[in-house]
Amino acid sequence: MVVCEFVAVHMPKTKQQKQETIKNLTKELKNAKGAVFADYTGLKVNEMQELRAKLKETNSTYTASRRTLLKRALKDSGLDSVDIDALSGSLSVAASSEDEVTPARIIAEFARDHEALKIQGGILENKFIDILKVEELSHLLTKPELLAKVVGTINAPVAGFVNVLAGNLRGLVQALNAIKEQKA
Repeated sequence: MVVCEFVAVHMPKTKQQKQETIKNLTKELKNAKGAVFADYTGLKVNEMQELRAKLKETNSTYTASRRTLLKRALKDSGLDSVDIDALSGSLSVAASSEDEVTPARIIAEFARDHEALKIQGGILENKFIDILKVEELSHLLTKPELLAKVVGTINAPVAGFVNVLAGNLRGLVQALNAIKEQKA
């Protein structure tokens, strides 16, 4: 009995595939309010898929790319001041066009549970930020959480005012009931 084994060979990308990757990365980086670079060396395929799914839930993207393609995309998106040569390992980019905090928060949480993923830096307001800034950013509240807090803060005095008015009305009703009982 002969057993055949199929081994998937990582074939080099064609020029067209590389151009498509650069185009997609450029679009992601141009539209990104926040982005995080991470070294994914040692991360298993299923772990990468899990990370990609978590980011996708928040309308964020996650792309693992060769440095040369990433450099080209950074240049094409006007972020050529970002020096990725200073970063180590195999790089991936998590980006969000909706929120500055989400990619940093998700990557930082995932990195705490998976030691293989290492934050290398990020982009905020079209400028490179270091690992410490990404960590600080990951602890901030997201935009919906901040908006909920603001609404709660604005609503608190109004709710208190309503309770005061209701208390005065209850007192008036009790006083009128007491007068009614005295006369009866």
